[in-house]
Amino acid sequence: MEKLARTKVKDLLKSQPGQKVLAKGWVRTKRGNKQVKFIALNDGSTINNIQVVADASLFDEELFKRISTGASLAVTGNLVESVGSGQAVEIQATEIEIYGECDPMRFPLQKKDTSLEYLRSVAHMRLRTNTFGAVLRIRHAMAFAIHKFFNDKGFVYLHTPLITESDAEGAGDMFQVTTMDLANVPMHKGKVDFSKDFFGKKTSLTVSGQLEGELGATAVGEIYTFGPTFRAENSNTPRHLAEFWMIEPEMAFYDINDDMALAEEFVKYLVQYALDNCMDDLQFLNDKYDDGLIERLRSVLGIAFEKVTYTQAVEILEKAVSEGQQFEYPVHWGTDFQSEHERYLVEKYFGKPVILIDFPKDIKAFYMKQNEDGKTVRGMDVLFPKIGEIIGGSEREASLEKLETRIDELGMSRKNLEWYIDTRRFGTVPHSGFGLGFERLLLFVTGMSNIRDVIPFPRTPKNAEF
Repeated sequence: MEKLARTKVKDLLKSQPGQKVLAKGWVRTKRGNKQVKFIALNDGSTINNIQVVADASLFDEELFKRISTGASLAVTGNLVESVGSGQAVEIQATEIEIYGECDPMRFPLQKKDTSLEYLRSVAHMRLRTNTFGAVLRIRHAMAFAIHKFFNDKGFVYLHTPLITESDAEGAGDMFQVTTMDLANVPMHKGKVDFSKDFFGKKTSLTVSGQLEGELGATAVGEIYTFGPTFRAENSNTPRHLAEFWMIEPEMAFYDINDDMALAEEFVKYLVQYALDNCMDDLQFLNDKYDDGLIERLRSVLGIAFEKVTYTQAVEILEKAVSEGQQFEYPVHWGTDFQSEHERYLVEKYFGKPVILIDFPKDIKAFYMKQNEDGKTVRGMDVLFPKIGEIIGGSEREASLEKLETRIDELGMSRKNLEWYIDTRRFGTVPHSGFGLGFERLLLFVTGMSNIRDVIPFPRTPKNAEF
């Protein structure tokens, strides 16, 4: 007799009735009476469950006692039209096999409305909930869409190192990588002797693949990176992680206008992809957590993002303060905008995404191209509703002389940057790039309010479980 192949729940729900099927998954709920039992089965392929109807007379009563929320089953039966509302088909069970029982007294996901805060305390199990199933499927879809977008444009996917000696951002908040015995660290003239370490020098986990990305761009034209980055910033906020994922395209022969155009096209593409391919999950998150989610996603499509200089933005914010708007952080020319300032511009003043340009050079990285005024650089930040900055980028400084002068002004070590400076010595070109924080994107696309809820295993201060 031919063995029946398993069909995923998402495919069963679209299948025509009148066929014998095999479904496997975990029990979401079980209800019923002495005559009939109703089991909601979910295998993670969709937010929706398939209903299993079991005639109690066909099964041992002890079997049903062993089936509880969280248990895993294999169900064979006939796919028939559903009598109840909510789905087109259901399974009339002829065989039920229990793969794994689930003790209802100890299983931590019994309640229907469990808070996200509680779920973080049982993070090893939270992935089994509807909420995190939806988030994980959307996260996957966005990762796939990112690769598709750049592949279709002819970009080369470049793998940049996770272990590096360079601090791309100049912030210094980096995790050190070492094999030295920390109870017996080798010293030389009162300082740690890194020559005895694995790499023979001080190394850290990367905060960005950008600098190496520029090497790729000046070789093959257009590249993108997509990988984990790390920041040892002691921030316990809903917007910060110590380990997060970044997408960083770098493009030879792009000026700041080309850079802005690509960034706008990119995020619109991703939002459209989510609406086209993740609607069931988006609708669930919209209904459960954020009833404006789908409307907000659609609102960024079909409109041109507003382009505003930093100086113009300061004037708007200062005027708002003079008219009674209150901000926690003061704003004046030369300050780095906080999320509250960015969101005011997007949500209250312009009512659409904003691209900020021409920042004071003193608050931006050394590699940004300087404008003719000597005070500002060709940086650009893309600001989104509810999030604030979602993309940060710039045209890069192509002039060897200006780049070297800026490095010296900031007192940066030339020793670790000669390889980077060589890109300006040997065939320098205008080039640009930007970085998109993957989890920031997911906050916008899912409507979740805490960045720890859009990554499977968050790494934050005092938290490195699993």
